[in-house]
Amino acid sequence: MGSRLPGVGDRMWSEVPAGTGQAVVVYGERRDSPDSLVVLYQKRDSTWVRTASWPGHNGRLGWTEDHRMDDERSPAGVFTLTDAGGTLADPGSRLRYWRDDHAYATMLPPEQSHAHDFDYVIAIDYNRLKDVPPFDWSRPDGVEKGGGIWLHMDHGDGTSACVTVPEPAMKTLLRTLDPARQPVVVMGDRAHLAA
Repeated sequence: MGSRLPGVGDRMWSEVPAGTGQAVVVYGERRDSPDSLVVLYQKRDSTWVRTASWPGHNGRLGWTEDHRMDDERSPAGVFTLTDAGGTLADPGSRLRYWRDDHAYATMLPPEQSHAHDFDYVIAIDYNRLKDVPPFDWSRPDGVEKGGGIWLHMDHGDGTSACVTVPEPAMKTLLRTLDPARQPVVVMGDRAHLAA
């Protein structure tokens, strides 16, 4: 517990909006690793309190500060969380939730291990418009910068660029993240986060 998010240095901390009361911090193990720890912190008065944590995965090739489409690295940075959805019914999301069997299903790889990846998703506001469904393909910073980066259900290994957590974690995040508390995700490898 403290007045700052643990393990987050001056550079990243300066990007967290002053009014933020909830933060999902993704602590990547190493710059080139797909393994991470995902921690939910909530601000109580002026103190950040760790309220939940889960094992997770990020991009297959790790992290980057200059994400490009298909580079298989997750973008390091601080991003707002405003929109959610999935192929399953809303489990009680406080974020706006778009259910659509087809919009998410069309992106599913054919392998069985990926069959439930998009049952629940939370859009990470990287190169996307806010207040639109997660599957909206608008890319305000250009297609080459990638997009469609989400928190979603874990399938046991690295991703194209998304961050994944187990199903209970997705349900907890959907039911806990409150737009009124301006939730963000702070993500990157531990060394980058601490800088």
